[in-house]
Amino acid sequence: MKEKLSFLPKLALVLFCLISLTYIAILGQSLLAPLLFSFLMALLLLPVANFLEQRLKFKRSLSTLVSVILMILVVGGIIYFFGNQLSDLWADWPLLKEKANVSYHELQHWISSTFGVNSQKQLDYLNDSTEKALATSAAIVATTLATLSSTLLFLGFTLLFTFFLINYRRILFTFLTSVFREEHKEKVAEIVSQIQVIIKKYIIGLFLQMLIVTILMITVLSIAGVKYAVLLGLVAGIFNVVPYLGIFFALLVSCLITFATAGAAKVLLVLVIFVGVHAVDGNVLMPLVVGSKVKINALVAFIGIVVGEMIWGISGMFLCIPYLAMLKIIFDRIENLKPWGILMGEEHKPEKKKRVYRITKKIKLEEKD
Repeated sequence: MKEKLSFLPKLALVLFCLISLTYIAILGQSLLAPLLFSFLMALLLLPVANFLEQRLKFKRSLSTLVSVILMILVVGGIIYFFGNQLSDLWADWPLLKEKANVSYHELQHWISSTFGVNSQKQLDYLNDSTEKALATSAAIVATTLATLSSTLLFLGFTLLFTFFLINYRRILFTFLTSVFREEHKEKVAEIVSQIQVIIKKYIIGLFLQMLIVTILMITVLSIAGVKYAVLLGLVAGIFNVVPYLGIFFALLVSCLITFATAGAAKVLLVLVIFVGVHAVDGNVLMPLVVGSKVKINALVAFIGIVVGEMIWGISGMFLCIPYLAMLKIIFDRIENLKPWGILMGEEHKPEKKKRVYRITKKIKLEEKD
């Protein structure tokens, strides 16, 4: 009875803390989302800032500023290249509409002959859907404008936070180690150092994976003769950063553009290409490029993505995996939290355990002899 009484208040406290943190995260999205994203960017730019400060003898503020400017140039170059591809799509918009109309009539004829739904019923359904969409057009425009303004605010906060985090990194590290007791300072410093190294490798691995998937998709789509192969490859590579859900969104966009430009036959080819590249990515690229430093199992990753989307939308989906990886690093190195680290990780193969057991047993037998 005593154990139940001691367990229930502890459970209630944990649940209360989780609900409170979630509520604070929802309220503070405008501040916390760019701050957490900036922390990841700061980890990536830290070697550049250290190089400029230590080797080239730049002042800390100047080295930080140059690092942030380099990040802006790289991101700006990607956006400029992506914008050029979109401008090509926009220039072909009249032709695209004409081909989409032809593809629509072909699809309409196929539905009529296959399912027995005549063209008039299909038109009635589409007209009804169009009326509903037009009725909510004002809300759609308002949502688009709000999204654009929040994106600009997010980017502005991200640049400022990245600058401040790199510039005041030593003060932040000193504060982090000072809030713990003396006997825990060494452990905290070790965890912070390991998080810095492993997460940096993890993020660089994700960017390399994104680059390889983009090049692979562009190459295969170009060989297959799919129009706008560069644009579709970029979409696939960028959204591949979001596990599981990103590839489906990229596939949907690619299938719609391909259907409008080349018809239903090419859509099937694009579907096969996406499935093939995704299989190569999941079984070869992810283990080889991203590495096995931090492995989050699919269940925890999927729950994290869903929860991240519920709390912060798209930014929450992007941020959840790196921060789940950080939590796993912390859990694996604190004795009382190791079971949670095991829960978040991949299952170990039993064959390896048996082999280790046999080797240990053999060593013990040799020592006895």
